[in-house]
Amino acid sequence: MPCTTILAGKKATADGSTLVARNEDFGHAFNPKRFIVVEPDQQPRQYQSVTNKAQFDLPANPMRYTAVPEIPSVAKKMGIWGEAGINAANVTMSATETSTTNSRVLGIDPLVKQGVGEEDLVTLVLPYIHSAREGVQLLGKYLRKYGTYESNGVAFSDKDEVWYMETIGGHHWIAQRIPDDCYVVAPNWFAVTDFDFQSADTMASDDLEQLIIDHHLDIDGSGDGYNLRHIFGSHNDSDYRYNIPRQWYVQRLFNPSADPQPDDPDMPFARQPEHLLTIEDVKYALSSHYQHTPYDPYSDLGTPAQQHAFRPIGLQRNSEIHILQIRSDVPAKLAGICWLAFGPNAYNALAPFYTNVEDTPAAYRDTKEHYDINNMYWMTHTLATIGDEHPKRYEAAIEEMKQNTIAAGRHILLTTDKAAAELDGDQLQAKLGAANDQTAQQAYALAMKCLGSMVETGSLQIRLNF
Repeated sequence: MPCTTILAGKKATADGSTLVARNEDFGHAFNPKRFIVVEPDQQPRQYQSVTNKAQFDLPANPMRYTAVPEIPSVAKKMGIWGEAGINAANVTMSATETSTTNSRVLGIDPLVKQGVGEEDLVTLVLPYIHSAREGVQLLGKYLRKYGTYESNGVAFSDKDEVWYMETIGGHHWIAQRIPDDCYVVAPNWFAVTDFDFQSADTMASDDLEQLIIDHHLDIDGSGDGYNLRHIFGSHNDSDYRYNIPRQWYVQRLFNPSADPQPDDPDMPFARQPEHLLTIEDVKYALSSHYQHTPYDPYSDLGTPAQQHAFRPIGLQRNSEIHILQIRSDVPAKLAGICWLAFGPNAYNALAPFYTNVEDTPAAYRDTKEHYDINNMYWMTHTLATIGDEHPKRYEAAIEEMKQNTIAAGRHILLTTDKAAAELDGDQLQAKLGAANDQTAQQAYALAMKCLGSMVETGSLQIRLNF
């Protein structure tokens, strides 16, 4: 099961923005991705899933939105898999964090073969919602009507709120608003813990609490609220090497004084960070492989067994990382930013793109199915393939690329925010599109510079010399 999610409320971030971030991972190394804009006239009115041939009639009033789908040749075989985006109302959606459940739940409410799933969710929901709460409510209607064939976590945000929604069995679900001063890390298992069905900051299937009571699912039996992770989540041995350590490491980064342990299954769902979080913090966490611990595969601190004991967050199966940011210190027309990088996160660099645009840069939009170094996706895999052989040798070049790419992107945002503040219509679109093109060009040039440095450094170490 792939993917890792990090969410942050507006009082947990340094600039007051809301953040929804996730690694999209895949079952093997290569899964080419692209970054696109979907205009209302490109949105289907009748949608059919490729996975299970389920059909859905969609509303006639979609908004423009961005997405990070499969490339066209793959989409014909696998489906759209839109994954993440920001719509014209500055609402974000990231779908999905593949999750876990247990036999008690599946015995009560089996999964539905003809239901909705990750392939479909962004396409079915994001173009039609005007707030994060609306996103939860609309997806809840789909789950009630059609059911789902998998267990998933889905995130929504707007400028004020961040919500995390988890499916339960075939037709049930819960959602929790992330406290403004907290962050969440969700690593492929049921994440929500303490849940109050009466709170204004929670939502759930209408009959879910009664289902818990009728089927004796409250294994804590405290009578003082519900720990949904205990009720609906898994308790498998594999969780202790695949899921729990990822939650531990991120909480270790953001709450070092808490001293969590890598085998603690009861780490809190939401935590107040010990420092206000930045884009750089989230990128580092989602690229991490247990640095400065014995569990880092690139480190000499641990034994070979320790170095491969836990599933890293950043690994060769990363397809893309997105950080969906809704800013509150700029006009709404400039507020939505998709920070994006393709390929293995330990070797990629994050670039910011305005989402109130009509098109995206070619290096991120026109990804080919087979190797083409002109695409950012394949550029990252080139860096990763070389860098993994000698990570310490190339560490400085990779770190320089990462820092300079974010710095260049931040500078373009600052200058464009000022220049575009009074623009509207075609002038605004031209300005934001040009800024995105400049960001992409800078990111590609810095990646190429990094590649050149790695080749130059590595060529001096080739064994075929005399």
